[in-house]
Amino acid sequence: MADKDLTEYIRNIPDFPQPGIQFKDVTTLIGHPQAFAQVIDVLAERYHGRDIQAIVGVESRGFIFSAPLALRLGVSLVPVRKPGKLPAETYQVEYDLEYGSNKLEIHRDAFEHGGRVVIVDDLLATGGTIGAARTLVERAGASVEELAFVIELSFLGGRDRLAPTPVFSLVQY
Repeated sequence: MADKDLTEYIRNIPDFPQPGIQFKDVTTLIGHPQAFAQVIDVLAERYHGRDIQAIVGVESRGFIFSAPLALRLGVSLVPVRKPGKLPAETYQVEYDLEYGSNKLEIHRDAFEHGGRVVIVDDLLATGGTIGAARTLVERAGASVEELAFVIELSFLGGRDRLAPTPVFSLVQY
């Protein structure tokens, strides 16, 4: 199978969730098995042999990509979730959004100290959510090898805000 142009499978929804936003919808990508498989194949090839102990998936669309990646690499999957969703003791971080704030949590015992991880989400915009996830991972004792995304909205500068942590994305707008 030849590599597909993944942008053909990402639907643009104007004015969602509010006027002026051009929402990049990955449900159309995951609805095409070959395109979805290509995303997982590219990520698995990138991280194969890099001594990664876990893949961290960020709620909720990050779970879609992190679970098959962790399985393919034969490593742990660690979820980062919204408050009240994880049953054991957690670390919590609050972070700012464009309009308001939000919180994320991770289990305190998610990693062995010093473990190397890749954090996966569907989209990088301003970097607020993934920056909060990185803070949680570090607080729980692991180090972040890289931040991986299917889509990056380059014009919003999220990559710069996340420096010096390396960022990888398959599609840039």
